[in-house]
Amino acid sequence: MKDPLERIAAALERLAPPPHPAPEFTASAFVWMTEPDRLTPVSRVNRVDVDLLVGIDRSRDTLMANTERFARGLPANNALLWGARGMGKSSLVKAIHGKLHTEHPGLKIVEVQREDLPSIGRCLAMLRNRDERFILFCDDLSFTNDDAHYKSLKAVLDGGIEGRPDNVVLYATSNRRHLMPRDMIENERSSAINPSESVEEKVSLSDRFGLWLGFHPCDQDAYLAMIRGYCDAYGVAISDEELRAEAIEWQATRGGRSGRVAWQFFTDLAGRKGVHLS
Repeated sequence: MKDPLERIAAALERLAPPPHPAPEFTASAFVWMTEPDRLTPVSRVNRVDVDLLVGIDRSRDTLMANTERFARGLPANNALLWGARGMGKSSLVKAIHGKLHTEHPGLKIVEVQREDLPSIGRCLAMLRNRDERFILFCDDLSFTNDDAHYKSLKAVLDGGIEGRPDNVVLYATSNRRHLMPRDMIENERSSAINPSESVEEKVSLSDRFGLWLGFHPCDQDAYLAMIRGYCDAYGVAISDEELRAEAIEWQATRGGRSGRVAWQFFTDLAGRKGVHLS
């Protein structure tokens, strides 16, 4: 009969299976998964061509230059893309990777879900000392009052004792510049025993990103230019007058303009015109 400790260890092994070995990094994109830890290849990345992203030229050029330096093995900054919803933050990250990957096939992107941040150290261990260069991508990042996930993120931004691997950079998107709601910041400042220390630890997390790229709501001209760009790229024939009238009506039903609203209108338009987008 097995020793009780051996049986307990075997049971724990079954409950928590060992991590999968690192994959052959032939794919360009991966998703970090846990239980067990593994990098799952993505065969087809959901993205648009970077040239179709209108109205964010400065952010596009800044992030492109930073990413290209990183792909070439030069120093590069972690980047926080923050601002208005639907203005192309995550689309820009994926589009830039897609464009640069053709010239730098060793440039990979790894998507990490916010809820998996506590396991980020194990992900870094799998990527460390590889020849490839990895963009860790965390979309829609934000924290609540009692959320300790931000501490795990410091492993990527600061690296702890080992330091962040030279072949890894973090790109995150958020609707909030400081990754937590303003009313929560003010509440902690007013209710904490030591207000400055209570808030500083969380707010300072955003300061650890070397690049802050702001995204702001678009005006009507930019909104219409986005749709016209999609129409030209995918061969959807429509007059400027018809496009303007229908796009403005669509925008009114959605209560605002954004890159996401422009794409949703274009998707509807392409479907009505019988044009395939794939």
